[in-house]
Amino acid sequence: MKEIPSGAVRAGAKAPAPAKGQRGAYADLGDGASAEARRLAAAILEVLAGTRTPTQAAQALGLSLPRYYALELRALQGMLVACEPRSMGRGQSPQSALAALRRECDQLRRECTRQQTLVRAAQRSIGLAPPVAPARRPLPNGKLRRRRKPTARALRAVARLTEENRPPAVAVTPAPLENT
Repeated sequence: MKEIPSGAVRAGAKAPAPAKGQRGAYADLGDGASAEARRLAAAILEVLAGTRTPTQAAQALGLSLPRYYALELRALQGMLVACEPRSMGRGQSPQSALAALRRECDQLRRECTRQQTLVRAAQRSIGLAPPVAPARRPLPNGKLRRRRKPTARALRAVARLTEENRPPAVAVTPAPLENT
């Protein structure tokens, strides 16, 4: 039988992966955590695995035993939270949630306006008079409150659209009038 050099690759076998530190499921386990957090987690896992006693772990970490138990409880609570099932798909950002609520609000306003229109049409068809507006009461200072002029929704929408598309205002001085 022929010897294969240690660096050679047999036919059909996978080429060894480039050495870049740890590989596998735990390759990025401590990424983003401080060295102190990694030390605490390792000590807690050793106690849970049975290789150390809580007293030994507390001494190795330089903590009191009650403080160690408090940290262990916090770690277990974090593990329980992490074990909760995750929702499928993309999470909703606050901006997209706000946009969805605004769309729903607009849709409900349109629905309300539609229902009000249907009620008015039904009242007219059976000959009911429209409801009488309540009498205007004066303000505490004796003046009457000014009534708003009703504006059609379409006109408000046109005003808003033209306002957004309007070029910046340019100061224009009127020409003097000539008498002829």
